[in-house]
Amino acid sequence: MQAQLAKKARRAFIGLILAGVWGLPAYAQAGTSVQFQTSAGDFVIELNAEKAPKTVENFLQYVNDKHYEGTVFHRVIDGFMVQGGGFTAAMAQKPTRGPIPLEASNGLRNDRGTIAMARSGNPNSATSQFFINVVDNAGLNAPQPDGFGYAVFGKVSSGMETIDKIRMLPTGNKSGMQNVPLAPVTINAVRLLK
Repeated sequence: MQAQLAKKARRAFIGLILAGVWGLPAYAQAGTSVQFQTSAGDFVIELNAEKAPKTVENFLQYVNDKHYEGTVFHRVIDGFMVQGGGFTAAMAQKPTRGPIPLEASNGLRNDRGTIAMARSGNPNSATSQFFINVVDNAGLNAPQPDGFGYAVFGKVSSGMETIDKIRMLPTGNKSGMQNVPLAPVTINAVRLLK
């Protein structure tokens, strides 16, 4: 009887490892995706919890808290990236949780269609803001001359045409910020797909 229980426990343990979920929250399993519904269209991000576990956990907490709903893409630079996740259409910054440690040296590159965390000059300053690369941005990969980079934690798996629509919008200055779309692109909802 004990031998059978030990065998079942071993199988369950191996199953967890093979599934890629050992040590990760239940909602950050391998293949986790989220859908963004925006005023410019929808897109889906496939998250990489294996390579960026702390970043994905942080991002999913903001998704679960509905933090992103009502925020806009506030910084759009064609030929570079589109950034969102922190400001309302009135350019009011939403409150965030504390910053997370940088996971830029995870082997993921800032290539077109990848999502990465925005941060200040302090490498461990990322909170809720993210950006989606619209070109291959090798200059953002780790290591940078300062020894750091920008942490990629997923990629657009569908709806890149929505990102391309956003990147081509006319921009200007608003509330002391540059490259703000003249017509706001609002994130209406973000939902976990699996």
